Amino acid sequence: MTATTYRDPWGIPHLRAADARALARAQGRVTAHDRAWQLEVERHRAQGTSASFLGSAAAAWDVFARRARLADTARRCFEALERQDPETADWVRAYVRGVNEGLATGAARAPEFARAGLTPGTWEPWHPLGVWLATHILFAGFPAKLWREQAIRHLGEEAVPLFATDGPGTAGSNGWLLAGSRTTTGHALLAGDPHRFIEAPGVYQQIRLACPEFDVIGLAVPGVPGIAHFAHTGTVAWSITHAMADYQDLYRERLRRTATDVTALDPDGTWRRAERHTETVEVAGGPPIAVEVLETARGPLISAPGPADPTDGTDGTPDTDGETEGLALRYPPRVTGDLGFGALLPLLRARSVADVDRAFDAWTEPVDVVHAADTAGGVLHRVAGRVPVRSRTNRLRLAPAWIDGHAWQGWHEMPYGEITDGVAVMANQRGPATPLGVEFAPPHRADRIRALLDERRTWSAADLPAIHTDTHLASAAPLLDHLAALDGLTAEAAGLRDLLLAWDRRMDADSTGAAAYAAVRTAVVRRLAAHPAFAALAEPPAVPEVLLPWLALTPRIAFALEHLLRAEELFGVDRPAAVRAAVEEVAARGPAGTWGDTHRLAPWRALPDGPYDGPALSGDHDCVLCTSAVPGLTDLAARGPAARYVWDLADRDNSRWVVPFGADGVPGAPHHTDQLALWLKGDLAPVGTDWDRLELVEETHD
Repeated sequence: MTATTYRDPWGIPHLRAADARALARAQGRVTAHDRAWQLEVERHRAQGTSASFLGSAAAAWDVFARRARLADTARRCFEALERQDPETADWVRAYVRGVNEGLATGAARAPEFARAGLTPGTWEPWHPLGVWLATHILFAGFPAKLWREQAIRHLGEEAVPLFATDGPGTAGSNGWLLAGSRTTTGHALLAGDPHRFIEAPGVYQQIRLACPEFDVIGLAVPGVPGIAHFAHTGTVAWSITHAMADYQDLYRERLRRTATDVTALDPDGTWRRAERHTETVEVAGGPPIAVEVLETARGPLISAPGPADPTDGTDGTPDTDGETEGLALRYPPRVTGDLGFGALLPLLRARSVADVDRAFDAWTEPVDVVHAADTAGGVLHRVAGRVPVRSRTNRLRLAPAWIDGHAWQGWHEMPYGEITDGVAVMANQRGPATPLGVEFAPPHRADRIRALLDERRTWSAADLPAIHTDTHLASAAPLLDHLAALDGLTAEAAGLRDLLLAWDRRMDADSTGAAAYAAVRTAVVRRLAAHPAFAALAEPPAVPEVLLPWLALTPRIAFALEHLLRAEELFGVDRPAAVRAAVEEVAARGPAGTWGDTHRLAPWRALPDGPYDGPALSGDHDCVLCTSAVPGLTDLAARGPAARYVWDLADRDNSRWVVPFGADGVPGAPHHTDQLALWLKGDLAPVGTDWDRLELVEETHD
């Protein structure tokens, strides 16, 4: 059986094979060739073994992965897939076979293996499921429940909406659909950009998969077969945005320990034995870490047991002598044994919106909003995934495991959204997924995209990249309103205030106004974070280290700043005084330069190789060009568009795309960073599918 690899001018692989199974094998092989280091890092992260070669910096993740039982869950899901969907299981096996065939060659190309002293291992069939699970386990933002618990405890329930935001660790996206009535060709357009931590190599792999059954081009997740999130088959295209649904729970567990057992208190008053064993996390350059792995009927404990709270229980005053507490994580694949891989082959085979809709019925996590359109004029706007039905307490904060009323009671039916005047826009705001979530992104990005699309009646594929890079910052309004109300400022501060009030509210890299605004914003955030009203939130509770970003006070204030500045009252904080002090402080320092002087790209690398002087960036957290800094901590941007795309249903070859760096994960390779200049400018590379215009680079035979 023959599989053929072609490359386009950007080094993007285009694969042809005799059937879907052979194609999966070819996809695994080419991914190992291009992304061997990335694949092995992700495999080890899924197993909780990455600290064995990355050192102590990776240990916190490994401990979390072990306690959350990610690898065991992935194994269970693959075993269930073998029983329930043997065709997909065989397809995944073929991908893994290809990875193993290509790893040695790929590792020889990648200098990181020698630097880390790592020898590539052998992939097993469950590893792609582990990569998927590890990549998305934090997408639902369950650590936000720890934050809300603290905020409610110290400030009351009224604090929850004040701090509501898509916090510093979640992921989002922009996505919009234009029906044929709103395009120059009469055929639909899909466009958008997923926002994630920017990684090098990138989290998305541009690829084409073709066999007699299908011919699909899109953005794959390295380590996972098929093309799940963003793809164009020629007759139908789809894309996703993060729905911001809440589908994971944290339970407070009351525990008792004996010399041999740990028991947990169930709602019926019975102390039942928890599953228990010990694992060891090896740490390069450091001592190994012994990890006690515990699991109750609710789920695995993600924190080591600590002292019980003597003021919380069925009657408010439980007898906690000899008891400890822990946090159990309940997440759908651990409960159901299903990671949604049953959707992957049907998506590749889709020919119409109806096919895509049926395929996404099998989707599990993360919970996403789907846009799709086909050449027959069909359009789709729906939510896909699994969200359990349970109490409001579960969704908002920690649920007491020993009290009735907190069990899961089935699954929500996934809602559909409307397409209004030929347009659907999703940017993680409240929309069709509203009944399924607690916190959503502010509406600024979605409102801005809709306003820009309404500036003209019809659009072409070539027009849409300009929307990707819009830098208007609507969330600046509350701070600017406070500035406008100030009087009695020093001459320097009054001049700075006047500059900001005249500023066009665009976060452009070359803008001095944007830099001045960011400097004042940072000063305000720091002053609010230092206020005694929030002192109790400044010290997070004892939780797994990997979850601490969700509990840090300064980022929480930074991302909720517009709510905090607009609230009628803020726990006695004198906000005009804080803004006054901030503008005086920044004015006294003198000019801040341009926004791009400090707002620079800071991608995550598993193995940093020294200082990285990233390029200047336009945009900000609430701009359509969502390049997220953390005001009060840093102007560097670790999150942003992990890809951009425009899918044209009139002509697939008129589609276009880009990733932050390039198709090849090997430093120094010709296609390692050749798309960076396009990405920075907001340009996109053409999607070319004419085989005669591609370079044949490899033919393999069984």
